[in-house]
This record gives sequence, structure tokens and C-alpha cells, in this order.
Amino acid sequence: MTTPALAAAAAERAQNIRQRADRPSQRRCAEHAGARATVRAALSGVQVRESGDSGTLEFVGRASVYEAGYEMWDAFGPYTEIVTEGAGADSLARADLDVPLVLGHDQLRRMARTTTGTLFLTESANGLDVRAPALDPADYDVAYIAPKLRAGLVDEMSFAFRIESGQWSPDYTEYRINRFDIHRGDVAIVGYGANPYTGASLRQPAAAPANSRARALLEIALAR
Repeated sequence: MTTPALAAAAAERAQNIRQRADRPSQRRCAEHAGARATVRAALSGVQVRESGDSGTLEFVGRASVYEAGYEMWDAFGPYTEIVTEGAGADSLARADLDVPLVLGHDQLRRMARTTTGTLFLTESANGLDVRAPALDPADYDVAYIAPKLRAGLVDEMSFAFRIESGQWSPDYTEYRINRFDIHRGDVAIVGYGANPYTGASLRQPAAAPANSRARALLEIALAR
């Protein structure tokens, strides 16, 4: 459905964009100019369940959903954005791919990383899938976020990336991302972002060591 704001922005865009392959100018996920240009996906079905006796937690999520429209903003106003299925294939195939799992896109709050073999990113027909199989419960950020995921207080993901190729629809109301580069970007657990779709789970080991305050707090928070 085309709203008056969407139509007005499209008309302005059509007058100012040179060609449909041009990327959005001042791309962001909210109306105000300082908003991030990230894509959000909601973490539905968060679970905590046993994953062995290693004393670690496994996080499984989806940082973006493909072929599902969501609202974004550029210099002219709102538009619908869609990530094409397979858009990250070339980037994910890099041998030197460097992407961390972080909280709130804060690069100092890293919990896993592709370069250390603790984070795995793959594409499915549904979107960009994220798996961190061995999060350390003693890590401050893991201890902080795990109970919030368990309680449903935080239930979305987002990813930071660069657009390499895309195209506007003929009426300039929709922009499709055909190829993105996530190398040296991130996948993040966030409060709110842009794309409201996806699924995730967090698995708890059968018995987590309680030899630190962080582990003890985590064990209490995740107790059924």
C-alpha cells in the first residue's frame, strides 16, 4: 500500500536520482537523520535448552530475512527495501571473512567472531543465518544478554554491511539490494532496527560451571 508520504518521497526521488542503479542517499532505518543504516530482524521463538556438558551456550539466529519488504528512509523520505535471496553469497565466500557477533553494533562488545572459528554465517532461502556454537557464560556480555533473550526482553537482530549492487523500482518506492558486503561489518543483537522478521534460539548446557559471579548469575537467570 502506497501512503502519501511514500508517494511524495518517490516523486522527489524520481526527480533527483540519475539512474535506478544508484544507491539510497543518507540511507537509514528511521526518519531522524542520525538513525543507523542497519537492517533488523525479530528473534522469534527464543529458547534455552541443554546442549551438552561443555559449560558453553549456543546462539542461533537470523540477522536478516530475504525477499521480505521493510521500511527504510533516505534523503527524500520513506521507501520499501528488500534484500534479494543470495545477496551475500560472494561476501560470505571470502576466505578472510571477518565478522563479529556483537551487542547493539558496539564493536567492543564482541561475543564471537568468524576469524576465531566461534561464529558461522550462512545463507538459506530465508535469510542470513547466524550460529555461535560456544559462547562463554563467563563473558560479561554473554551473561548480560542471555537472560534478556530468555525472557523475551530483547528479541531482534541486525547486521551492518555495505551495499555493492541494487536497483530502484520503476516508481522509486522500493529499493532491492542484490549484493552486499558484510566483511568487517557485524551481526548484532539489538533492541530495535529495521527488518522485523526472523528466528533464533539460545541453548543452555546441562550444567554450567558456577565458579565466577557471571556464571552464577547466568545460571540463576536461565533456570526454569
